[in-house]
Amino acid sequence: MASLKDTFSTIGGWFGDFVSLGLSLAMVFLVVDALFGVGTTGIVDNVADLVGAFTDNGLTGLIAFVVFMSIWGSN
Repeated sequence: MASLKDTFSTIGGWFGDFVSLGLSLAMVFLVVDALFGVGTTGIVDNVADLVGAFTDNGLTGLIAFVVFMSIWGSN
C-alpha cells in the first residue's frame, strides 16, 4: 500500500503535468491567433482581460500582479 507521501507526490505530479499541458496549449493558441488573425481562438482577449484585471486596481493590482508572477516564475 502506498504511503500518504507517495500519494500526494503522485497527485502533485499529475497536477503539474496538467498545468504544463494547459500552458503549452495557451502558447499554441497564441501562435494560431498570431498566424490566422486575432479572434480565431480568443486567447489574446483572455490574456488581455487577465492583465486588465490586475491593472484596473491600481497599486493593489500591481502588487498582486508582481506576487502572481513571482509565484508563477518560481516553478
